[in-house]
Amino acid sequence: MFFKDVIGQEELKKQLTETARKGFIPHARLFCGADGNGGFQLALAYARYLNCTGRGETESCGTCPSCLKYNELAHPDLHFVFPMVSNKSAKKEVCDDYLPEWRGFLKDQIARRTYFNIDTWLIRMGAENKQAVIYAAESDKIIHKMNLRIYEADYRILFVWMPERMNTACANKLLKIIEEPPANTAILMVTDNPDRVLGTIVSRSQTIQIRPIYSGILTRTLVDIWDLHEDDATQVAYLSGGNYLKATELLTVENDNVYFLEQFKTIMRNGWTRNVVAMKSFSEEMASLGRERQKNFLAFCQRQVRENFIKCLNEPSLNYMNKEEADFARNFSPYVNERNVMDLMDELSLAERHIAQNVNSKMVFFDLSMRIIVLIKR
Repeated sequence: MFFKDVIGQEELKKQLTETARKGFIPHARLFCGADGNGGFQLALAYARYLNCTGRGETESCGTCPSCLKYNELAHPDLHFVFPMVSNKSAKKEVCDDYLPEWRGFLKDQIARRTYFNIDTWLIRMGAENKQAVIYAAESDKIIHKMNLRIYEADYRILFVWMPERMNTACANKLLKIIEEPPANTAILMVTDNPDRVLGTIVSRSQTIQIRPIYSGILTRTLVDIWDLHEDDATQVAYLSGGNYLKATELLTVENDNVYFLEQFKTIMRNGWTRNVVAMKSFSEEMASLGRERQKNFLAFCQRQVRENFIKCLNEPSLNYMNKEEADFARNFSPYVNERNVMDLMDELSLAERHIAQNVNSKMVFFDLSMRIIVLIKR
């Protein structure tokens, strides 16, 4: 991954390359932003740049020994930590056990010029119905790697994707490393949910906010990569809110949004008609999904509530809905108003949090359906 492969984010690229050339290398950086904004890609390009022996003002050379190893994501001083699903029968209990799959996954994403999220990685692992975490056992591996001597690079890189998914014991050991880092070590962490990262880790790291991609830049990218007409690319860029991952999902036929919209209609209609039998069936269907898809559905519902409330306020320039969502909102939006919008969002957010905490999903969705009965008629 090179800086040129990161869509937009020119100001951050300039900041990272300038500070690297001047020798200002913070021992811990936290890249914060939605998956589709490019934080992971920016951090990986920065890691390459730090150890490139022939780097220019704005880019790594791509030909030095370090860059050649980074092409294969196999540099001996680059250490990855990422969420995974433990599989004791296959003897896959720490990140190193998944390294071949992880490297293949990243190289595939880079070659296809796509961005990704945890769901994409879970599918690659064949564990889409499970919850990926960074286990306590990983902490011993991290300590061991940080105590190794640096083989050949200027900087040892510890690259942590989604530190919010760390087991508490693992997070506390990472905190100790941040507080007393080994010499010439750069810890690069990437998160799309900084509020869930251990506060003491955040406070000891330099935070870099990854903002949405400028609409014009995203439009040009969609025209170049997806061969879209400029008008279509402009519309997709607008609907995605500057998120490249969301933009590509809008262009992909096989995505969950169509299914999620139908289920959103179902839960709201069940609440309006007070159809308890249908609520039970709905809860059973949602319980059959994996927890990641359940959380994605609840996040989708929160977006729909927000969009319908904005539509009810007659502010079309602030709406980000596709045609199917807008068609449903034409009749549904009056039922999302100032009397119930905050409570609806709170209930959906609470349900998402319960799912993340492994509460019985059938109970969560049935309870949510019952609460909507009261809220939808306010």
